[in-house]
Amino acid sequence: MAYTAMSGTGTTSGDDPLQTAVWRLRSRACWTDAAALIPPDSAAGAIQRASLLVERCLYTEQGWQDAEDALRTAEALAHDDEERGAAACERGQLAYAATLHGVRDRVDEARAALGRAAALIPPDAAGRALLDFRRGLLAENLSRSPQAARAAYRRAHAAATAHSDSLLLSFTWRHLAGLALRDGEVAEARHGFAESLRIREELGYLVGTAPALASLADAEVDPEASRLREEARRLFRLLGGVPTWLARQLTPPATPSPSGV
Repeated sequence: MAYTAMSGTGTTSGDDPLQTAVWRLRSRACWTDAAALIPPDSAAGAIQRASLLVERCLYTEQGWQDAEDALRTAEALAHDDEERGAAACERGQLAYAATLHGVRDRVDEARAALGRAAALIPPDAAGRALLDFRRGLLAENLSRSPQAARAAYRRAHAAATAHSDSLLLSFTWRHLAGLALRDGEVAEARHGFAESLRIREELGYLVGTAPALASLADAEVDPEASRLREEARRLFRLLGGVPTWLARQLTPPATPSPSGV
């Protein structure tokens, strides 16, 4: 199962206290509570609220109508190209998530929305990294085109590095490592999964740590692989079975699954 990233705003001590509070809730799988803290009367706020609720759909397979409502508000408030592009990026991600989870086939909508976002978001804008990452998800998991996915992930990785977006780097490391593992490049995969886990632990991204542990286990051998999976199961239970798709990866005997969160 594959996932998205969103900017890690709120992850450092000098950030806006509101964003720090949002991050703490988000990182502990409390997306609805996090979204409730954000005033919805500006385009930036509405887009962030939509992003959180779309993320909730990916992790829990619930809350689709709430995300749709928040997204419509964001689209209505967007007034410049970057804001419209960001809203389109969320629209594409919601359609992608619905298709991935089997809610409804919205793959054409996902492609169209991400294409619209690409036309609106400038190449050097911070939001371009997230867009490239999401285009990689679509290529890997819906179009079944690993080469296109790898190219998109590499663009996202370079842009995330340039913009110091550590959280997004944890996703690009993870997904590039997943492709490497599929190709039998175990050492490369192990390095990428380890970097992803390191970043998530440093950021306190609890909801993303169990998937990172499980993926690293796929590139290890026992007894280390078993230890990592047991730690992933502990965190998974702690968060009430979120992300929902991780249950399949953690059910013995564990088998590698496409990327993940």
